[in-house]
Amino acid sequence: MKLNNIIISDPEILGGTPVFKGTRVPIKNLFDYLEAGDSVDKFLEDFDYIPKESVLAILKFPERIFSQSTPTI
Repeated sequence: MKLNNIIISDPEILGGTPVFKGTRVPIKNLFDYLEAGDSVDKFLEDFDYIPKESVLAILKFPERIFSQSTPTI
């Protein structure tokens, strides 16, 4: 699943804050839940209109970045 099918940043929606496409739920909310110790399931329970596949794709994004060959620093 491509992130541009999941995340949208539009100046007309929350001033351009990245949100789950088709909602006004900021992506940051997902990370706030996780940082607070809540589970993905708790987030999905509170935002039951957001597909689980979308949440999982966002969480897998760093894995995709770091699994690519990275130049030596």
